[in-house]
Amino acid sequence: MSIALLRNYIDGSFVASVSTEAMDLVDPVDERVVGRAPISTREDVEAAVAAASRAFLTWGKTTPAFRQAVLLKLADAIEAHSDDIVEAQCRNTGQPRAVIATEEVAVAADQLRFFAGAARLLEGKAAGEYMEGFTSYVRREPIGVVGQVTPWNYPFMMAIWKIGPALAAGNTVVLKPSDTTPESTLVLARLSKDILPDGVFNVVLGDRSTGAALVSCPALGLVSITGSVRAGVAVAAAAAEQVKRVHLELGGNAPAVVFADADIDKAAAGIAEAAFFNAGQDCTAAARVLVHHSVHDQLVETLVKKAETLRPGLPEDPNAFYGPLNNIDHFTTVTDKLDALPSHARIVTGGKRVGDQGYFLEPTIITGVGQHDEIVQQETFGPVLTVQSFATESQAIDYANDVHYGLASSVWTRDHGTVERLTRALDFGAVWVNCHIPLVAEMPHGGFKYSGYGKDLSAYSVEEYTRIKHVMSTLH
Repeated sequence: MSIALLRNYIDGSFVASVSTEAMDLVDPVDERVVGRAPISTREDVEAAVAAASRAFLTWGKTTPAFRQAVLLKLADAIEAHSDDIVEAQCRNTGQPRAVIATEEVAVAADQLRFFAGAARLLEGKAAGEYMEGFTSYVRREPIGVVGQVTPWNYPFMMAIWKIGPALAAGNTVVLKPSDTTPESTLVLARLSKDILPDGVFNVVLGDRSTGAALVSCPALGLVSITGSVRAGVAVAAAAAEQVKRVHLELGGNAPAVVFADADIDKAAAGIAEAAFFNAGQDCTAAARVLVHHSVHDQLVETLVKKAETLRPGLPEDPNAFYGPLNNIDHFTTVTDKLDALPSHARIVTGGKRVGDQGYFLEPTIITGVGQHDEIVQQETFGPVLTVQSFATESQAIDYANDVHYGLASSVWTRDHGTVERLTRALDFGAVWVNCHIPLVAEMPHGGFKYSGYGKDLSAYSVEEYTRIKHVMSTLH
């Protein structure tokens, strides 16, 4: 069977890359090659940016009401073609189809509707006479052409998180999806064809070299990436040479802090689901349990029982909680970390590959780890959960904050005072209380430290894609 070569989407049309190089797309369920994507060149990137620049001359002057109507129409198209998106993404990720449909496509359509409304609610300082004889006011304007890079863990929803606020604010976009999961983004491009004006949304396929060419393009006003810390550092460094704005949403290594008075059954269920959803390939996933020593054994026992019910499976399996890891390189990285665990660490459940085909890994829980162990300090991004005990509240806070990341966290307790102290002390962009991982479009998502800067979702994300201009005029 011949494998089709995917094409870029530039200026409202699917076009072949000028590149002669291409890469295989591998289904992580059975390791079959299901497609080929071009490794687009700087010439491809420049063509996409040129199209976006032309489109901005008109799109950047549209009214918020016009942009809202267009984005609402695109959200309707996403819902109407959910099956197409699910099938395209499933080929690249192996996620359960039902999960893609309900937790990604439907949610993304709702989020796009939020961004459509947010287009009409941009705020600024009230016009007034802040100096005698002069009137001042603030214009909030689109930046222009923005470059965006999306990851492979939630490829469709992350595309919406990128283009939604950017387009709502009046910018035009050149987006590079992950090299392993481009197909659902191309479906989005196809759906946008008769909705968005040509050149407003462009998709360029490729690898790291393509991303580097995009980031370094001088015509871009901002670059946004969701990805690894390594990738974020590279993007920030390249953008700095042109004093270009950067929006970074990078890795996470979220603690779940469980106090002795917590509902242990509820905590175990919530933490296990937040740890193993999407095979742990979520930057907000519960990764590190910190539990009071008096309930350590009880929590571990309950976590193990829950974990053993959250099994991986095939996309069509209605009982599968998650699918495979995304690609062989990542699968090898995760399993190598498990193989390199220090002797004092103990895998109490999981740790093994499931089957001999595909990149499936058992839900894994590790106890006996130390604060400075690599498995604790570094993001695993797989179905792996570590458990440590603490004796005092201050020790729990120290353990929680003592990593390079600062994206998400959770606190499990019945005590209001503990909640108030911990939500203030935890150095993370999100703190959940007696839950872990739910997101809503109205609230910001983004972290501190090595987890990056800038916010996705909420009105704050729309503001990220604007620039502020002070206008002052004399009254005389």
